[in-house]
Amino acid sequence: MERTFAIVKPDAFAAGHAGGIIAKIQESGLKLVAAKSLHLTEAQAKGFYFVHAERPFFGSLVTFMTEGPILAMVLEGENAIKRWRDLMGPTDATKAPKETLRGTYGTSIERNATHGSDAPETAAYEIGFFFSGLELA
Repeated sequence: MERTFAIVKPDAFAAGHAGGIIAKIQESGLKLVAAKSLHLTEAQAKGFYFVHAERPFFGSLVTFMTEGPILAMVLEGENAIKRWRDLMGPTDATKAPKETLRGTYGTSIERNATHGSDAPETAAYEIGFFFSGLELA
């Protein structure tokens, strides 16, 4: 079994799409292990996205991710990372197939409704950033 990290981003959360996204997760056979809603501070968003600190979009990403609540989740299943990334679709929501989460709920490359870990090491870091061991029964 593999675990991955997922976020319902502020755009999708504010639009009331968290339930639809969770339903798609469950329909896909991935197990929702942990979830919590929170509103990231600027420092938390900068810490989480530190790998992008030198990229030109870093400032707008931090602003976007702090504009409203998110839903942070841990998902589990066989090949969970790949399955979640396939379910999300491409980063640019305007190019994502309509049956993907980003194609359904996203509107742009930044406002793309969801986030997901891209590798086991990333998943481990991201899960640990948001969840303590006691929250991951």
